[in-house]
Amino acid sequence: MIEENLLLILVGLPFAAAIAASTVRASAHGAAALVSGLLLAAGLAILAVLHAPISEGQVLRGTLRWVPTLGLDLGFRMDAFVWMFVTLVFAIGILVLIYARYYLSKADPVPRFYAFLMAFTGAMVGMLMSGNILMLVVFWELTSILSFLLIGYWHQKQAARDGARMALIVTGLGGLCLLVAMLILGQIVGSYDLDRVLAAGDIVRADPLYPLVLGLFLLGCFTKSAQMPFHFWLPGAMAAPTPVSAFLHSATMVKAGVFLLVRFSPVLGQTDLWFFAVVGTGMVTLVLGSLIALFRHDLKGLLAYSTISHLGLITALTGIGSNAAILAAMFHIVNHAVFKASLFMTAGIIDHETGTRDMRKLSGLIRYMPITGALAIVASAAMAGVPLLNGFISKEMFFAEAADWHNGSWLDDSLPYFATLAGAFAVAYSVRFIATVFFGPAPQDLPKEPHEPPALMRLPVQLLVLVCLVVGILPGLTLGPTLNLAAQSVLGADLPYKDIAVWHGFNTPLVMSLIALGVGVIMYGVLGRWIAEGPEGPPLMHRVRAQRVFEKLLLALTWRFPRVVHRIFGTERLQPQIRLIVLLTILAGGATLWGVLQLAPQLRTTPFNPAFALLWAVGGVCAVGAAWLAKYHRFASVVLLGGAGVVTCMTFAWASAPDLAVTQLLVEIVTTVLLLLGLRWMPKRREEIAADKLLPARIRRGGDAVIAMVGGAGLAAIAYVMMTWPLFPNVGDWFLRNAYYEGAGTNAVNVILVDFRAFDTFGEITVLAIVGITVFALLRRFRPAPESTMSIREKAGLEDRSLADALLVPSVIMRWMFPVMIVLAAYLFFRGHDLPGGGFAAGVTISVAILMQYLAHDVRWVEDRLTVLPVRWMGFGLLIAGATGVGAFLFGYPFLTMYARYMTLPLIGEVPAATALIFDAGVFSLVVGATVLMLIAVAHQSLRRARMRERISAPASEEEA
Repeated sequence: MIEENLLLILVGLPFAAAIAASTVRASAHGAAALVSGLLLAAGLAILAVLHAPISEGQVLRGTLRWVPTLGLDLGFRMDAFVWMFVTLVFAIGILVLIYARYYLSKADPVPRFYAFLMAFTGAMVGMLMSGNILMLVVFWELTSILSFLLIGYWHQKQAARDGARMALIVTGLGGLCLLVAMLILGQIVGSYDLDRVLAAGDIVRADPLYPLVLGLFLLGCFTKSAQMPFHFWLPGAMAAPTPVSAFLHSATMVKAGVFLLVRFSPVLGQTDLWFFAVVGTGMVTLVLGSLIALFRHDLKGLLAYSTISHLGLITALTGIGSNAAILAAMFHIVNHAVFKASLFMTAGIIDHETGTRDMRKLSGLIRYMPITGALAIVASAAMAGVPLLNGFISKEMFFAEAADWHNGSWLDDSLPYFATLAGAFAVAYSVRFIATVFFGPAPQDLPKEPHEPPALMRLPVQLLVLVCLVVGILPGLTLGPTLNLAAQSVLGADLPYKDIAVWHGFNTPLVMSLIALGVGVIMYGVLGRWIAEGPEGPPLMHRVRAQRVFEKLLLALTWRFPRVVHRIFGTERLQPQIRLIVLLTILAGGATLWGVLQLAPQLRTTPFNPAFALLWAVGGVCAVGAAWLAKYHRFASVVLLGGAGVVTCMTFAWASAPDLAVTQLLVEIVTTVLLLLGLRWMPKRREEIAADKLLPARIRRGGDAVIAMVGGAGLAAIAYVMMTWPLFPNVGDWFLRNAYYEGAGTNAVNVILVDFRAFDTFGEITVLAIVGITVFALLRRFRPAPESTMSIREKAGLEDRSLADALLVPSVIMRWMFPVMIVLAAYLFFRGHDLPGGGFAAGVTISVAILMQYLAHDVRWVEDRLTVLPVRWMGFGLLIAGATGVGAFLFGYPFLTMYARYMTLPLIGEVPAATALIFDAGVFSLVVGATVLMLIAVAHQSLRRARMRERISAPASEEEA
């Protein structure tokens, strides 16, 4: 139980760090880094505690029940492979935080940076530890979204916006492919539990859908890990701050794809299709990535393409799939993360202290930055595979697997040659990095005078370089046990222990390493000057770039094709767009239900009631009149629409649904007032005076009437079948029977909203929050035309009176009603679980109370005396509702499971109490915030109009005269 809780805490720590960092003041740069670093350090402490059971071969699990009936649980698992990867993420994350503390400027929005970085860390850890393949995809896509925010951190730069957008599109589309693959995989296995999927390799490979699953799965992995031809997004992501590049492209973002390849290799691997697809893609990426890196002039650009190349190496090892290859892939994942993070930080230091990353301007920096230069030399040597450094050992293991026999195919036979060639390119670009930047003549005309960075800024690089040396000299004592445990967790506990040593004798892999080292040095010696003066790319290849192909394709899909569609279907009017949507909905519903929808064998009817029929006749007349008068008189149309709403409200009351009636009535009040306030901004309707347009308009309105009747009749038929067909269980009866015993409330409607279907309600209030923010954002940018912005009081010629007086309602009544409405809202809220009312009705009541103050007073008068802060109401509402659901996890229940009991209060006795009341408080807060936010946006338009009139009517100054 303790280990299960530690797993859950481990996943939550980075998200807690994100929340904590976001609350720090913008000027408190060090505080945000310190809080984030301490929470990640706590994560390392938890990992240290979990090492003991992990080293014994245990698989630790922690589960939060989410939707058990659908097999959707927040299940987390940790074996040795996950433990190694999560430790790497947390350790490098702490070093990146230290580095970022001195890299970022005080003018940057620092809390936002740390919040995004920590949230990204949480998403990565959640993906690594997911025990459910669908939740794995959720965290996978969350890393794409958060990486978009991190890459676009300096959003004022065009390159950052373009790089972030490109990364999101490529990795997001790959994530959709991965989602489909996981859905099919779960159907093949019969479960979405990761342990069951990992144990069903034979079943999956024998299934006819295996090629489809494999193709979609590889698309997801290749896009995330920047494999050819999806590699182009990674160099574009170099527009991000260097701490982001160091983290995303060493231990996290790009490693997600190769992690998944290793994780699922026992399930999807061991086939010729896997071998050719994965090894072929990996080798092409390895060779071309290292070749392009040699020609890049930007320091981070060189490192980006070298990252692509090393990811190709790991991918190729995973495709080979032997026990030694999987072990080598894991080893190189760690080694590459260590030396690449140090090199990115070094590149950031050079940029930070010299003002440029262009290698054509940099030279001789060893004179000014001797310590940084020495660290860069060691890290570059590790990247090149020089002996006694960590990169040499894992690259030798790769050479050994490339030279070994696997299936005798042409690809298998060519692996040693391609591997050696790529190794030579890696040596060449590593030598270029060092020789160009740190040696040669002193630099000329740099933006800054070069000098050593602060000691703490250099400390993460020193620690990482130390790891390169220690692991390179003592691999068996340092990483050997962890790597073997990780390999056993993937390949099986019976996997024999492999000794990892520096020296294995004079063998083929060593010869390949020596050839690569020698050829790489000679290659740079011969071509170095020509490369420095040439374009950013190999001959001919710099003209053909995958990024250009992507941009042209994106242009065609997002600009040219939509323009063609817009020319065919586009219109400035909203009504034709709605008509098209409704038609498509009717057609889709009809095609789906045709031949399936059947009426009950015995039709059920109710006795005819003249009063009820008259009520509906009035409602129908109001509805038809509202639609008809919308062309001639919008105000009358709104009034008639309100009449139809009142009839609906009375229908709810007639059908013994007072809860719905109260809510409907309150909503009608708010929406009617908002519509009336918005009418004054709408432009005048275009008068259709041409005779030839009269008939088409009538036909169009008649068609709209037919569509409305068909749609309404279809919905009525579906509702009738669901309520009367004997084969369908009556859900309503179940709710009525169990509302009190399961939800501790006698008001079944409210119990459904806040207990039985609370997840639906949580989604609905989230949508309401989005709508409120959207309306507010749109109205902030909206500038009504002068002729269409006359307020109601202006049109009535009542400039000096309040809007309430203009509507012939004494404003004093509205003022005095404010406390009464507050009491009414409290009454509706607290009685909602047992009697008509609830959080939604109470929230709308408060909104009506505030709305009345805006009607009774001037906008400025109200806001000087009444501070609402609607965005905070919305935020706290979502937090309260979400916290109520998460609180159930602490007791082992699914999300949003409510708890009810009777409490004894002094002098009162036993009273019912339920956690649903807390959830209802969140609903109440959000409804108030969203409604008032829209109201304030509308009111501020009136205030802006009044200020414009004041400026226009003010006397001109002497200078203006």
